[in-house]
Amino acid sequence: MHNDTICAIATANGTGALGIIRLSGEKAVEITNRVFEGKNLEDVKSHTVHYGFIKNGEETVDEVMVSVFLAPKTFTTENSIEITYHGSPYIGKKILEVLLKNGARMAKAGEFTMRAFMNGRIDLSQAESIADLIASENEASRKVALNQLKGGITNEISVLRTDLLNFVSLIELELDFAEEDVEFADRSALQHLLSRIEEKLRSLLDSFQYGNALKNGVAVAILGKPNAGKSTLLNAILKEERAIVSAIAGTTRDTIEEVIHIKGNAFRLIDTAGLRETTDEIERIGVQKAREKVDQAEILIYLTDANTQDLTEDIAMLKPLLRPELKTIICATKTDEAPAHQYKKMEEDFRQQLGTDFTFIEISAKSNHNLEQLKNELSAYVAQLKTGESNVVITNQRHFEALQKSLDAVERVEEAITSRISTELLAYELRNALEHLGEISGEFTNDEVLGNIFSKFCIGK
Repeated sequence: MHNDTICAIATANGTGALGIIRLSGEKAVEITNRVFEGKNLEDVKSHTVHYGFIKNGEETVDEVMVSVFLAPKTFTTENSIEITYHGSPYIGKKILEVLLKNGARMAKAGEFTMRAFMNGRIDLSQAESIADLIASENEASRKVALNQLKGGITNEISVLRTDLLNFVSLIELELDFAEEDVEFADRSALQHLLSRIEEKLRSLLDSFQYGNALKNGVAVAILGKPNAGKSTLLNAILKEERAIVSAIAGTTRDTIEEVIHIKGNAFRLIDTAGLRETTDEIERIGVQKAREKVDQAEILIYLTDANTQDLTEDIAMLKPLLRPELKTIICATKTDEAPAHQYKKMEEDFRQQLGTDFTFIEISAKSNHNLEQLKNELSAYVAQLKTGESNVVITNQRHFEALQKSLDAVERVEEAITSRISTELLAYELRNALEHLGEISGEFTNDEVLGNIFSKFCIGK
């Protein structure tokens, strides 16, 4: 199958100035040469570009530029061609038809990158970082994906894995001399190495929450009673009329989600239905969905009108929503319509009755008062998630699970040494630790995992 020559459109769907079709495989140059009118591509040097026409028999399909890349110095390490054509979807389809008729086949999703991995050009974590780089929507996620593409996480664990492999070899040697009852592996040195590996694994695992925030954005639920100013705040932060603002209570029946970027980080703002007891069936469903969104959020912005005299209802609604890991920001809204002493007393009442840590900000969405302070609080949340000095951040759920399995295996090895269990069982646990560490780079994997990873890529990459 990997001897086939594959082809696909590499540019985004739709009409554009230019489009690009990629080919990769042993016969990529030969197949393209059959349909190209211009220089003989089989005589040209690698990494050169040539002007000509794509022909379908006597018919000219399009005027093109053909880039030739010869193995092994290509992305896939195979012969590769890129055909740049005028960006009509119809022309792209016609050129593909000509290439398929002359011996190429359509590439599957992620097949170019999979070939780069299978041919040793990149490891599995680098392959996944390519998909993350393509999907990056903010500066922070771009930087993290690019660092992974440079081999960030693999470099972090490869030295430790190599040292561990040396100990495994010594333990395996002991098994060969089991009847001699000798120890080739220094158990105290092994314990020291395991401690270093454990420390590194915990550091990487701790970075996952931060990485997830960078990659997927931070979920921020905006809650409060009806007419507390939720939709007004959303519109003010977004600087557009995204949500309907009305003096009529219960206007927002469903959740509204929008993404805003602050200091290079993405935040998913979720405007929700006003919290109150209601007999209106649609509004009741909206209130229930609002509570569910809080359960999924990392940050809760709770709004209450600065003119509110009695906070009993707010406290009753807010308390069940709070949890230790949820960053809570309480905002007194419409402060341009209330005396300062009123919302100062409000802060004191919240602190006395909630009995939990939160940030209190007085805001006015209409006059933009303290909106920058609110944004700074959101940014500070992401900044405090970062642990340690390492530039390597875990953003991938598969990596997280493999690291967790590795840590569990390392802890079992430590326990095995302390308990002085048999060399056979110690070797087994060490091999487990090695295997889980190797899952990240793809040294240990299976076809099902590979299929799942590459199926999420776009076709043409």
